Amino acid sequence: MVDERTIQKYEREAKDKNRESWYMAYIMDTNEEERSKGITVEVGRAHFETEKTRFTILDAPGHKNYVPNMISGASQADVGVLVISARKGEFETGFERGGQTREHAQLAKTLGVSKLLVVVNKMDDPSVEWSRDRFDEIEKKIIPFLKSCGYNTKKDVQFLPISGLYGHNMKEKMPKDVCSWWDGPCLFDVLDGIELPLRDPKGPFRMPLIDKYRDMGTVVMGKIESGSVRRGETLMVMPNKAQVKVITVYRDNDEVNYAKPGENLRIRLSGIEEEDIIAGFVLSSVSKLIPAVLEFDAQLQILGLLDHKAIFTAGYKAVLHIHSVVEECEIMTLIHQIDPKTKKPMKKKVLFVKSGAVVVVRIQVNQLICVEKFDDFPQLGRFTLRDEGKTVAIGKVVKFPKLENSSQN
Repeated sequence: MVDERTIQKYEREAKDKNRESWYMAYIMDTNEEERSKGITVEVGRAHFETEKTRFTILDAPGHKNYVPNMISGASQADVGVLVISARKGEFETGFERGGQTREHAQLAKTLGVSKLLVVVNKMDDPSVEWSRDRFDEIEKKIIPFLKSCGYNTKKDVQFLPISGLYGHNMKEKMPKDVCSWWDGPCLFDVLDGIELPLRDPKGPFRMPLIDKYRDMGTVVMGKIESGSVRRGETLMVMPNKAQVKVITVYRDNDEVNYAKPGENLRIRLSGIEEEDIIAGFVLSSVSKLIPAVLEFDAQLQILGLLDHKAIFTAGYKAVLHIHSVVEECEIMTLIHQIDPKTKKPMKKKVLFVKSGAVVVVRIQVNQLICVEKFDDFPQLGRFTLRDEGKTVAIGKVVKFPKLENSSQN
């Protein structure tokens, strides 16, 4: 999808910085910080098409300091492609305790990425040379872990060997002279065959905003999670209840009259200034507004608490990531603990829990945020709690106490 001239330009640039093998990464990494460090910081966006499907790639960063960016990328994704290096030593580093591979798979599952392709890359490396034993070893080590994240490894996970550098087993089936033992499909075939989550084109319109800028009016970016949008339509920006009109809809770089759920779009709006929009706001249908709340009840799975904050109780503060919202929050009360065996609430009153517990809590934020109950809209009702750069809990919104006690529900 990249023309030769651009590739040559990046090759020259990479050479000047003594980073010859990085020219491929430069194609995705667009800002200077990324190029000089050689890591993906923002969520890079690119598009490619197969004969059957149009894909948007959200190239999420693998580097530890940038996990919040990874969350915003994964929260928009339908399919996760976990790229693992087969090179001796590299797989081990990413997967040992504290390695990033683990946290990514766990986050991907929470954020609703239900299908996972595990792509074992760099199979061409001299330390591997397309060794079947190395591929099998990686698969054996990762499967138990993916099971513990909640993936059904028989149904929703697929492993494939590739060489990104040479393009082997990506667009076309693996050449036998490169790797004789792989009879499985190539990457594009697997991507084409994946069944996507159902999103309702006739449902209420919901598009969490991830970015905005000024360009002959106010332009917002995001992905439609429910409903459809037409040029000329009137919508509401929530939670600040600003009524707006849709002037133009862009998909990739094309203007379209109409867009369905699952599309990544840019929409030009009138009726609102760019500075009045923050990432995390939601473009919503006027007739059925998305709930805007300061507190909600949620079921949490506590993953691993920090060593110096090993107890989770009322008063615990963390950073909440839910669709494109990033907001500080506080745990107001622990309502009840869930018995892992029976999945039912325990009778005993709970004052604190430790890592591994499942518990229903009330969470409060400082600013109004737009969320949905998980049962109504999974994409807008699941979240992670992070503390000092570590994911400490994953959760789902179960109820809005304030809204339910008043007449409007």
